[in-house]
Amino acid sequence: MNVAIVDDERLARDELRRLLQSHPDVVIAVEAATIDEAVDRLTVTEVDLLLLDIQMPGGTGFDLLERLERVPRVIFTTAYDAFAVRAFEVNALDYLMKPVHPDRLAAALDRVRGALVASGDAGAEPPQRLEHVFVRDGERCWLIPVTAIALFESEGNYTRVHFGSERPLIRRSLNVLEEQLDPAMFFRAGRKEIVNLKWIDKVDITVAGGLCVTLRGGRTVEMSRRQSTRLREILSL
Repeated sequence: MNVAIVDDERLARDELRRLLQSHPDVVIAVEAATIDEAVDRLTVTEVDLLLLDIQMPGGTGFDLLERLERVPRVIFTTAYDAFAVRAFEVNALDYLMKPVHPDRLAAALDRVRGALVASGDAGAEPPQRLEHVFVRDGERCWLIPVTAIALFESEGNYTRVHFGSERPLIRRSLNVLEEQLDPAMFFRAGRKEIVNLKWIDKVDITVAGGLCVTLRGGRTVEMSRRQSTRLREILSL
């Protein structure tokens, strides 16, 4: 399991490194003291798990997550319990209070191992395809599995993410996202939409002879004839 430690306090990083020595399957692949440093290192080195402090000079751990193109599994480490609720709102795997207790860290790592096994990534290289998307809308944050996203919709250089009843924007273009998404799961329906094939509820033929898909929840997306032909091949229609 490749791990990144991001914390502005050297003693906190040293303590986490010491505690992780008790877990022979853990490799510390990245260590950083600032958000900028973490972004630079995580851009070139993918990891399975990010041990992330929340309060740091120049920003927060949430600022870091927003800047990463690929967000790994996250465990927050912090001395400020006021952040606990917000941390769980972004679906972090766990939340460790400083000073970190060895038993709590061990239990958190077990949760990560379980998640890796469930996703088929245990013992494998970190995935190249996007698995999670971090979204921030004002004071609200989410760390969303891509499997829960029904639709990506372009709005200029931004993309609106449709999941559940939420429709927040992220600072990435649809073209950039398309390169990172699994083509076996996501389909470029047109210039402005990418749909999750697993969220398609029904497919209708339009008057023009193309296809119109209805996603779970009722949202419809109409496709050109060219894209309709491709979708017919994918869905064996």
